[in-house]
Amino acid sequence: MRLHGQFREGRAAHEGDRRRRRLQQLSGYHGEERVTPELRDEVRRLAAAGLDRRCVAGGLERVAGLTLEINRLKKERGAVIAAHVYQSPEVILGIGDFTGDSYKLADDCRRTGAEAIVFCGVHFMAETAKILNPSKKVYVPSSNAGCSLSEGITAEDLRRLKAEHPGAPVVTYINTSAEVKAESDCIVTSANAAKILRRMYEKHEKVVFVPDRFMGANLARELGKTPGKDIILWNGSCVVHERFDPGLIKIYRERWPGLVALAHAECPSELIKAVDFMGGTGDMMRYVESTNAPAYLLVTECGFGELARLRFPGKNFIGMCRLCPYMKSITLESVLALLKDPAAPEVTVPAGIAGRARVAIDRMFELAA
Repeated sequence: MRLHGQFREGRAAHEGDRRRRRLQQLSGYHGEERVTPELRDEVRRLAAAGLDRRCVAGGLERVAGLTLEINRLKKERGAVIAAHVYQSPEVILGIGDFTGDSYKLADDCRRTGAEAIVFCGVHFMAETAKILNPSKKVYVPSSNAGCSLSEGITAEDLRRLKAEHPGAPVVTYINTSAEVKAESDCIVTSANAAKILRRMYEKHEKVVFVPDRFMGANLARELGKTPGKDIILWNGSCVVHERFDPGLIKIYRERWPGLVALAHAECPSELIKAVDFMGGTGDMMRYVESTNAPAYLLVTECGFGELARLRFPGKNFIGMCRLCPYMKSITLESVLALLKDPAAPEVTVPAGIAGRARVAIDRMFELAA
């Protein structure tokens, strides 16, 4: 026991020395005389969060310089930063005031007392934040933060679909524009879609679900419903999740015995049938936290896997991910540029559309409670 304790103490000391050397080797870090106390403290804060374990372009000192300035400016402007889990760890851990999936961020935004919200996520998420906070200023730090699902259906498309299925309630995935939300009866996220659909089927035989056809098919299978009959789907998909190859799951299992595979509900049904768990990112993170497996395969956007590795450094994660170009268009540099710009464009939603969309969003919070 004593020898084991000495080994652990020695290993801990070695790890501490390694991290100190790592900090000293960072780009531009050559000692006390060239680094302000504030910057040194910020480097240590980021290192304590685990960012020193990442290969950060330009070194952690460069990142610390950006996060230090961003955090100073957001306080001056009375802003909070909402960071989706698909953002880079530098954004989430360096400047995010709250982070999570679409549902958690929507809930956090409606509760914040800040004057402004800088949304590090795609545009439809920022629109949702604006709908929930009409008197606040909401910003997105990128003009390229779109979404293939949101752009795959219009309000006119949904009106036509509703006309073809009169009386069927419209349950709309949150990955949609404000105009589409305004034509909906209830909004859902991947975290609560199954629960809310069950509630809908208590009173209705048929439900319209838009826009993700893969998520809709996966939910239909989970609930024992027939697509085209009990659940009417739209032909939308996520540019990230639609491209995963189901055949790779078997290969990964052969390579890592005991591997547990988790996939986002936006993945095609053939892939979902091959994994152990389907859910949203919040569900997946909780699953990993509450279980112990030799390895975890996270089938979703790459940012989620990076965050999981930092949150659970003692667990083994196998990479099977794809980058979302829309999410990754947001960087520390783009956030800083926005906060420095007094004329930065705000996210706006016409009052009439926002009011109708708010009804559908509030219905989600009511049914998901």
